[in-house]
Amino acid sequence: MANEPLIPSVRDIAKNAETLSPIDLKRIVPLPPPYDKDDPAEMWKEISAEKRSQIDASLDGVSALALKRPTGPAEEKRLLDGLKAGLAKLLSSDDNWTFRQQLELTLDHCTHCQTCAEACPIFVESGHNEVYRPSYRADVLRGLLARYGPGGNPIKAALQGSPELNWNTFARLAELAYRCTLCRRCCQACPIGVDNGLITHELRKLYSQELGIAAREAHTDGSVLQLKVGSSTGMSPAVVKDNIEFIDEEMSEKVGFTVKTPWDVEGADVLLMHNAGEIMAWPENPGAFAVIMQQAGISWTLSSEMVAYDAINYGLWYDDVQFARVALRHAEIAKKLKVKKIIIGECGHAHKALSVVADRILLGEANVPRESFAPFLASIVDSGVLKLDPSRNDFPVTLHDPCNIARAMGIVEPPRRILHKIAPRFREMTPHGVDNYCCGGGSGFAIMSGNNFANWRTLVSGRIKMKQILDAFAGELDPSIPKYLCTPCSNCKGQFRDLIRAYNAFERSKIQYGGLVELIVNAMADVKPGFLEWEFH
Repeated sequence: MANEPLIPSVRDIAKNAETLSPIDLKRIVPLPPPYDKDDPAEMWKEISAEKRSQIDASLDGVSALALKRPTGPAEEKRLLDGLKAGLAKLLSSDDNWTFRQQLELTLDHCTHCQTCAEACPIFVESGHNEVYRPSYRADVLRGLLARYGPGGNPIKAALQGSPELNWNTFARLAELAYRCTLCRRCCQACPIGVDNGLITHELRKLYSQELGIAAREAHTDGSVLQLKVGSSTGMSPAVVKDNIEFIDEEMSEKVGFTVKTPWDVEGADVLLMHNAGEIMAWPENPGAFAVIMQQAGISWTLSSEMVAYDAINYGLWYDDVQFARVALRHAEIAKKLKVKKIIIGECGHAHKALSVVADRILLGEANVPRESFAPFLASIVDSGVLKLDPSRNDFPVTLHDPCNIARAMGIVEPPRRILHKIAPRFREMTPHGVDNYCCGGGSGFAIMSGNNFANWRTLVSGRIKMKQILDAFAGELDPSIPKYLCTPCSNCKGQFRDLIRAYNAFERSKIQYGGLVELIVNAMADVKPGFLEWEFH
């Protein structure tokens, strides 16, 4: 039909066009009443013509990387040659020591059945924008490998419709690698296990490790800062200790008894690692952990060593070298303190980084035991050591399953065991568990807000999650009823903060978000009533 959008082919990624595949806000997922009356166009931000003359936003009108156009032919050639060199390294065992085998299996065995497409929340949320189809970026990579990769195959390249490698392809493919949250629903849906999420990761890695191109928030202001200063938030050990001391004082006043966080206790049973963002943005979370650990009689400690007080590992999203540096540091500190195990706090990507991917490098003596907060806390709650009064949580509660906890690690039941004991009005989202949708801020997106990327997160990548939340609280959206979105992940909290603010959902429906530990403390009978605060922050 004449008004149907054009469907870009793999070759089209190289063509000259101001925007290859513009976002059609009329096709995005509709929200339930009263949010269906909102006009997405009023929330959208176009990049100005002046700004677009400086950076490339030709993929879809959005810029995550703020890629500057090359200053001349020589610089453009350097970038394109670097991409070609990186293509070869992706298929080299010496260079790609983490995921080469999985990558080759994905490249070789996709049958293009498109089962993954409807599983991808971004493809669905966008109204089926073809460049967001999981197989699209994978096919671009296949085509480039066939045409420019080691042992290039001209016949295969022709059959696959391989794109020309020019600036358009270079810039759009870099941006395309940042239109996927790495939630891996596509891989879960694939009948033969093809992992198009891995394609995204490997593309980001190629651009970062070979060309020095990465999201500033994840690299310069993320892993680089963490390794240099001690935390991706920029907090030094002294600042972290000061902040925790203040949190202890606040907690003591709120709960009605003295709370004291132990530091650098050698031989403790547990080394607790928080996402340092919690200490700055959501201090009630590390405070609630301290209350639970103390009242349950756990032998535990925090570490004031550089990096160890921050479970963040942004390298997971884009750069294996940066990832390894942080993971090895985490294990080194645990061994130095002689703790029995690491407990990972409410941070989804820290779970995957330290518990799943780190197994590839934490070998022998470095293989310190690691456990998620969820089963650890479930065992505490099940033991009965905490006296709980569920009536204190007598308000609607729903649970968001972070991708890297539920889908990557299969941790689904432990948080529900807790919620069924402390939240009498708990209800599930649909779908949930390993089928749950990403918050829309995964793979680093929650900390990325440059240009109009924040608008893309709220109107595209997070739209279907907003619908899930509203659907879970259907019939109770009136602001007179306080509602709690249980979000046991710091990265997801950042995205929900932006989603709730963008849709004005706290004022309109009094939807609050927070972690699981805060709900536990709010239900503790020996804690002063009113631990939870119904104020949006």
